[in-house]
Amino acid sequence: MTTLVPRVLHALDRFHADHPWDHNAHYHRWLLRQLPRRFDSALDVGCGSGDLARRLARRAAVVQGIDADPTVVARARQLTAPQLPVTFTVGDALHDTPPGPYDVITCVATLHHLPFADALTHFRRHLAPGGTLVVLGLARAQSLGDHLLGAAAVPSNIAMAWIRNRGRKTPPPASMTAPTRPATMGFADIARDARRVLPGARLRRRLFWRYTLVWHKQ
Repeated sequence: MTTLVPRVLHALDRFHADHPWDHNAHYHRWLLRQLPRRFDSALDVGCGSGDLARRLARRAAVVQGIDADPTVVARARQLTAPQLPVTFTVGDALHDTPPGPYDVITCVATLHHLPFADALTHFRRHLAPGGTLVVLGLARAQSLGDHLLGAAAVPSNIAMAWIRNRGRKTPPPASMTAPTRPATMGFADIARDARRVLPGARLRRRLFWRYTLVWHKQ
């Protein structure tokens, strides 16, 4: 048994290296359902290659995307049609945020790269009254529930990887191969600190090693 588990994990790593898929984009549709049909302005923090920012632009008058990686921002600009009301900025999310306030702020798989409470305070400050913050984040598995949910996600993850890669003959998009930093906070600590900074925030564990946070500013 002690040698079987590492072999299984190694086999899974090899499978997913050959069959990559975007766990974050999987939740884009859910994320958009948390938002109004129309709004004036949106900020997408950690915009990557701009997939979500372009979807937000179908509802917003103006969308600002910010990411610290100049290469991925250049890719986002290249992929975005000129007629879309989207501007991409290279910069630190906590120090270079384009002036707001914003009716919508989204943050996908980025919050664990930032000082957690400081980042939420920053988002709260830049959100317009009545605005909505939606976070898709990563948490470190700590509790038994975390590990059980992670185990339950494995067969679904394999199935999704197989389906999404059927017929693929080209390398995955750059947004799927960008280096990531592992999460250091567990879900319980995330929920505690988030509700302290954002009273009334709704948090939920999700499949594929993610959690969601939704907060409406009064």
